[in-house]
Amino acid sequence: MKLVKSLLLGSAAGLIAVGGAQAADLPVKAKAVEYVKICSLYGAGFYYIPGTDTCIKLGGYLRAEVGLNTNSIYGIQNGAPAGAHNRLSNYYTMRAREDLNIDTRTATEYGVVRTFFDATFSWTTAGYVGTGSATGTTAGTFTTAGTTTLNPSDGGTSGGSLGVYYAFIQFAGFTMGKAVSQFDAPWTNYPGNNIDSLVGGSGTVTGVNQFTYTADFGQGVTAAFSAEDATAYYQAGNLNLFGITAAGALGGSYGSNAVGGSRSPNLVAMVRVDQAWGLFQASVAAHDNHVAYYGASEITGHPDDKWGWAVQLALSIKNIPTGAGDTLNIQGVYTDGATRYNFQNLAGSSYSMYSGSDVAYQSVGFANAPDTVFVPGSNQESVKTWGFRGAFTHNWDPYWNTALYGAYAHASFGSLAKNFLCGGGGFAGFFAVPGVTSCNPDFNVGQVGVITRWTPVKNLTFSADFNWTRIDQKYAGVVGPVTPTATFAKPLATYELKDQDSFTLLLRAQRNW
Repeated sequence: MKLVKSLLLGSAAGLIAVGGAQAADLPVKAKAVEYVKICSLYGAGFYYIPGTDTCIKLGGYLRAEVGLNTNSIYGIQNGAPAGAHNRLSNYYTMRAREDLNIDTRTATEYGVVRTFFDATFSWTTAGYVGTGSATGTTAGTFTTAGTTTLNPSDGGTSGGSLGVYYAFIQFAGFTMGKAVSQFDAPWTNYPGNNIDSLVGGSGTVTGVNQFTYTADFGQGVTAAFSAEDATAYYQAGNLNLFGITAAGALGGSYGSNAVGGSRSPNLVAMVRVDQAWGLFQASVAAHDNHVAYYGASEITGHPDDKWGWAVQLALSIKNIPTGAGDTLNIQGVYTDGATRYNFQNLAGSSYSMYSGSDVAYQSVGFANAPDTVFVPGSNQESVKTWGFRGAFTHNWDPYWNTALYGAYAHASFGSLAKNFLCGGGGFAGFFAVPGVTSCNPDFNVGQVGVITRWTPVKNLTFSADFNWTRIDQKYAGVVGPVTPTATFAKPLATYELKDQDSFTLLLRAQRNW
C-alpha cells in the first residue's frame, strides 16, 4: 500500500512539474485588435487613422454622362469641330468618371491642420476631331491642362485621363496649394446648372495654386487675401494685332498671342457674410499683363506691363417663399484687362461658329476678348468686360427639383483696336472690304438654360440640362473670298457676318458617396 501511495504521489508530482513547464512555454497573450474608431469632431464620415490622432474621410462620386451637340463633354458648339456644323462635328460625347477625395484633419494647439486631395479618373469617348486636311485624317485630342492621357492606344477615338482638382493644406488660417480661387462665388460655375461653360463670372472649378490667409470674425463673417497663380487659368491673351490674318480672324483670333513669362501672381481680396438667410460676397483681383516683345527678338522692344483688375459681387438667398429649400443665386462682375474673371477658363473668350446663309456660301460669327491688345511701338490697351449670371432653383418635392439659369457677358475694345481693325468710321482697317457694312469688334454672349434633377434614392441623381447660347457680334455684311482655318474644312468662298446660336443637352447619372 505504501508503495502504491508513493507511486501515485510521484506521478502526480511529475504531472504537476510537466504542466508547469508547459505553462511557462506558452506565448504571451496578444494585444486586443485596435478597431477603427468614429471621429465625431468634424462631422459625419470621419474616422481615426489607427494609432494616430488624425481623422480621415473618404468621399467622391461616380458619374456617367453624354453631351449632345457639344464641342467637348460640357462645351457649347464653338470652334473646331463643333462650331463648323459639318461632317467633322461630333453629335455626341460620352464620359464615365470616378472622383476620389481624401480629407484629413488633426487638432493642434494652433487649431485644426487639414489636408484635402481630390482627383478624377475619366474615360471619354468620341474625343476626336477631324483635321479638315486634304487626306481627310482624324486626330485625337485628349491631353488638357491638369490631365494625363492613360490609354490613347486605340487610335484616338477614346481616351482615359487623370485629373488633379484640389491638393491643399490648411493651417492657422492659411491655405496653401491648389484650391478654388478666393475670388469665386461658392457655387463657382454652377449657380444652378451642370454645364461648365457659363460666362458672367469667375470659376476655377478645378482649383488654382494659391497662398491665402483667411480671417474669421465670427457670426459667419470672413475675409481673405490671396496670391494666386495667373498662368494656368487667367491668361485670356495679350494680342499683337499685327499678327492678324483673315483665316485667324474668322477662327476667333485677332493676332499673335505675345504673353511673356510669369512675373506676378494675381492678387485677390474677398469679404463674405454667410448666415442662415443666405450669403453675400465681394471680391476684387489684380492681374499683371506682362508681354514678351513686339517682334521675334529682344531688340524689337516691348510694351510696359499693364495691371488689369476685376470686381465681383455675389448674393445667395435661401429658403425663399416659393418652397422649402428653394434658392436664388446671382452674381455680377466687371473687368478691365482681366478678362478671365468674366469669360472664365472653361467658357473661353474666343468664338467661331458657322451656319447657313441666304446671301453667301455660309454665315460665320466670330469674336475674341483678350486681356489686352497692342501694336509695335504702342502701349497695351486693355479690353473691358462686364457680365452676370444666376439661377433660381425650385424643389417640387423631396425627389425632384428644377433650376432656371442664365448668363450674359459684354466685351468692349478701345480706340487702338477699333482703329486697327475697322479704321474708325472710315473702315480703313483690317476689315476694310467692300462687303462689310458694319465693323465693330465689341460683342455680347447670352445664355439661358433649364435643368431638372430626379433623386429617387439618397445620393443618386439623374439630370437633364438644356442650354441655349447666342453670340451677338457687331459685324455685318459679307467677307471674301476667304479660306477659313483648315480645321473647319470650309472652302474658299464668301461668308456672311452674322450672329450665331448653340443648343446643347447634357444628360447625367451620378452616385455620390
